[in-house]
Amino acid sequence: MNYTEWFELQHQLNERIVTEHGLKNEELYEKRLLALAVELGELANETRCFKYWSLKSPSSRDVIIEEYVDGLHFVLSVGLDLGYTNVKPLKKASETDVTGQFLLLYGLIDKLRTQTEEVVYTSLFSEFLRLGELLGFTLEEIHDAYVKKNTVNHVRQDEGY
Repeated sequence: MNYTEWFELQHQLNERIVTEHGLKNEELYEKRLLALAVELGELANETRCFKYWSLKSPSSRDVIIEEYVDGLHFVLSVGLDLGYTNVKPLKKASETDVTGQFLLLYGLIDKLRTQTEEVVYTSLFSEFLRLGELLGFTLEEIHDAYVKKNTVNHVRQDEGY
């Protein structure tokens, strides 16, 4: 799959937000990393993968994919900040457990605070896609949900979100 469309859509949304919110002179990289970590936590909470003490079921598939693409918005934003938009996901083995995958992603987010090399970002991008796979989503489903949520985010900006 070619991910260029995702990066282009995210670039348009980011530029709009920066312009309309007067953020041209703001450094947003660490805020985006934190936003990604928060969104990842919201996703984990909806999957309930770590809640061994609870019998409650995970949220619906629709809720989970919406939370997933919220995180994807920030994965793409971090790539744009670093100038890595021609990403080819790695095929290496990763976690087979959803909880382990979340922890792996948190480690990569933290690593990107100080190590901004392309290989580190490519790992984050690849492992985020792997999380989607572990959650049962196809790339086509992720694409469609991302495009839909990106449109919602533009509408929110129209409405003064």
